[in-house]
Parts: sequence; C-alpha cells; structure tokens
Amino acid sequence: MKFGCHISVAKGFYKACQQAQNLGAESFQVFTKNPRSLRPKKLNKEDARKGREFCQAQGLTLVTHTPYISNLSTPKDDLHQVTIRSIREDLQIAEAFGAIGAVVHCGKHMGEGEQAGIERMIETLNQILSESDVETKLLLENTAGQGTELGLSIQQLAMIRDATDYKEKIGFCFDTCHGFAAGIWTAESFPEFVKSMKKCGYYDHLVAIHFNDSKAPFNSRKDRHQKIGKGEIGSEALQCFLQEPSFEHLPIILETPVDDEREYAAEIEYLKLLQTRVNDR
Repeated sequence: MKFGCHISVAKGFYKACQQAQNLGAESFQVFTKNPRSLRPKKLNKEDARKGREFCQAQGLTLVTHTPYISNLSTPKDDLHQVTIRSIREDLQIAEAFGAIGAVVHCGKHMGEGEQAGIERMIETLNQILSESDVETKLLLENTAGQGTELGLSIQQLAMIRDATDYKEKIGFCFDTCHGFAAGIWTAESFPEFVKSMKKCGYYDHLVAIHFNDSKAPFNSRKDRHQKIGKGEIGSEALQCFLQEPSFEHLPIILETPVDDEREYAAEIEYLKLLQTRVNDR
C-alpha cells in the first residue's frame, strides 16, 4: 500500500509534490482546479513537467480530484455542457501531472428520479470520454447518499461503467467514510463486502481508496469526514482495509480534516501502525 494524503496546490503543483514527500507520503491527491468552480484553468506546463518528473524520480503515486460541484447527472443543459467541458479539461491536467486517475463525484438527479439520473450520467460520461485521448482514467467515487446523489452502491457504479461506450477509460475510487455513511460496510460485513466487490466487477477497476473516518453514524447518508480513530467507524474497523491483501497494491489517501497539512505526517505513520497491529476480533 502507498499511504498518502490530499495536498494543496496553492503554491503550485511542483511544491505540492515536494510537500507530499516531506510528509512521508508515498501517494497524494491534488485538485485539478478550484474545487468550488468549473471555470477554465490555464495549465502551467513547466510546473506540471517539474512535478511529474519529481514524482517519477521519487516513486510518488498521484491521484487528482475534479471540482466538487461537477454534476454528471444534471438535467440543466447549460450546466451539462459546462460539466463536460470542465471534466475534459480536468483529465488533460491530470495527464499533464502524471496522475493515474482523476476522481469525480457521481451525479445528482436533482428531483428527476434515480433512473433518469443514471441515464443522464451515462450520457454525460460518453460525451466526456468520446473526445478524451488521455491515458489517465476517470474515477467514479461512491457517495454517502446526501440529497439526490447517485452511486451509493458499488453494484450501481459497476453497472454505470458497463453501460458506457468507453468503460476502458473509467475506474473507481472507494471512499471509506462515504461507504459507511451509505450503509454498505462495517467491520462485521467487511469480508462479504470485499466478495461483493469482486463478484460485481467493481474490484477489477478499483484504482484508489480515500481513507477517512466518519463524524456521522452508519447509514446516516451524511458526508462528514473525521480523523482516523476519532469518528463513528473507528480504527479497528478501518484496519480491515489496511490488512486486506486484495488492496495491498492501491494508494490509500487521507482526506481527513486538518488545520495544517503537517498533521498528515503523524496520521500516515498511524496507518502504518494499524496495518501491522494485531487485534483480538
């Protein structure tokens, strides 16, 4: 496993790469642009080149994250077109950075109904990927199920991927907090959960794991991240992921709330401890 965390690119991508290494990370995540905006962003090609070469030299694995406000299922035509343009740009930036994947939140049907939302999401993905020639995959992230969010279950996500015309360009990023809040896994159900991942075809295309505890209780449908061991999931349950052989090749990326990124250094070390610690279950 390659443990890491989310890093700000406020000082540039190359600086973010250096910060990741300074924190002891082996993987990390950055936003492709302002997470609250779909406005175009001009790529600093020299900064991207330096950062990409640094990551290659240091063995750092990168995942990028598209803006939170992207909506793959929006029924509004103007936002639909903006979303397509924005995510195509996100993929180009991710490729320039050398990322293995660009995470996108699943669609919200906005009252149009789940089936209509799924159909719109498949349509949007097809339009985005029909003109994408990058190797970086678009990674669909499972949701907590707030409001009209789609993509709570791994089965639905696998079905959506299979229904697109470009499934080879799509992978998955699993968020532990979202999955817990959506009611799809606990420590007790974890072995069956992993089996279901493999049975429905989700596991074969799992590229990264967002590793977070949850401030909200099980099946609450609330997306509230918490530091590891400080939330409703707890260290022992999260340890299931860290000790699961099926996940040993994946980047494990913290998105826990911190006041200073330097706090991640201690949390990364804690993950290493949990991975090797033996508990009586």
